[in-house]
Amino acid sequence: MKLIIAIVQPYRLEEVKQSLYSADIQLMTVSEVLGHGRQGGATEVYRGNRESGNLLRKIRLEIAVNDDYVERTISAIVRGAKTGELGDGKIFVYNLEECVRIRTEERGHVAIG
Repeated sequence: MKLIIAIVQPYRLEEVKQSLYSADIQLMTVSEVLGHGRQGGATEVYRGNRESGNLLRKIRLEIAVNDDYVERTISAIVRGAKTGELGDGKIFVYNLEECVRIRTEERGHVAIG
């Protein structure tokens, strides 16, 4: 089991979601976050407004998957998020030690969904 965390541009969220749905990835958590990478607060345009400063708006997706879904999840995120421009984002893959579905108390790969 893996936990995949992706940081992507806010305006690419719909494309990323559609790409994930096409890859049969339905379960995700999405958060609005602030941060910056190597661009170090370079100016960006978000919803028609130019923003600059140290922290830029980003979207964080968290997706728990079984091992056989890891590559297709990564590929789907890249397909949806990639523009080829600075600041497209990052994907982090962590080992997921345990998963528990609270409602049924199922554990492990069955609980992921």
